[in-house]
Amino acid sequence: MIEPQGPLPDEVYWKRRLLAVAAAVVALALVIALIIWASSGGNDEPGATNAAATSSTEAAAPSEAPKSGEQDNQGSAPAPKASEPTPASGTEAPLPAPAEGAEVAPCTDQTLSVVLYTDKPTYTKGDQPVFTVVVTNGGLAPCSRDVGKASQNVVVRSLDGTRTLWAAQDCAPDKTVNVQVLAPGQQVSDKITWSGTTSSPGCEKPRVAIPVGAYQAIATVGVKESAPITFNVIAPPQQ
Repeated sequence: MIEPQGPLPDEVYWKRRLLAVAAAVVALALVIALIIWASSGGNDEPGATNAAATSSTEAAAPSEAPKSGEQDNQGSAPAPKASEPTPASGTEAPLPAPAEGAEVAPCTDQTLSVVLYTDKPTYTKGDQPVFTVVVTNGGLAPCSRDVGKASQNVVVRSLDGTRTLWAAQDCAPDKTVNVQVLAPGQQVSDKITWSGTTSSPGCEKPRVAIPVGAYQAIATVGVKESAPITFNVIAPPQQ
C-alpha cells in the first residue's frame, strides 16, 4: 500500500482513505440493492396474474347453464306461461258471469236504458200498432231487474205531449213478473200491441178510435222512462 505523503500527520491521511473506501462500499451496496429489487420485480410472470383472474372468474361462474324457460342475465323478460293467455290487441276480456246462487244487486235507474220502437212510422186508422220495449243494462256489473209486463207501460200522447190518449196498463193490466239478471250491455225486449183506441185509468170511459193525426209515445219500466218517439195515423184509402 502506498504510504501517505504530505505535510499532515499520517493518521489524517489514513482516516481520509478509510472514509472514501466506506463511501464507495455504501454506494456499491445501494447499486447492488437496486439491481436486485428491479430484477425481482421484473421477473414476475404475467401468467400468474392471468391465472388468478381466471380462477376468480371461474369461481363466480354458475356451475350449470340456465334451464330452458328461465330468465337469462341479459334483462329479457320470461315468456308468458301457457296458462296465462294474453288478450288480443283492441279486445277486452269478458266479465265473468255471477256464480250460481250469488246475490246480484238490482239494476238502478241510472244504469238502465229503456228505448221504444214502433213497427211502422205511419199507420192507417184502424191498424193495431206494435210497440217494442228494449231494456239494456248500461252499467259495468251484472244486475237484476223485473222486466215483465207488470213493470212495463207504453203511453200514447198528443204530439205536444199535453194530453194522454192511451196507456197499456189502463184496461188490461198484465201483472206478469219476469226478473232477469242482466250482464253489462245485455238487452231484453218485449212487445205490446195497441188496439188503436183511447183508454182511461181503470178503463172507466168508453173507448173510441183515435183520430187521424201525429202522435208521440213513451215507454216506462218502473219509473225509468224512454225518450219519446213519434208516428202518424192516416185515413184509410177511399173505396
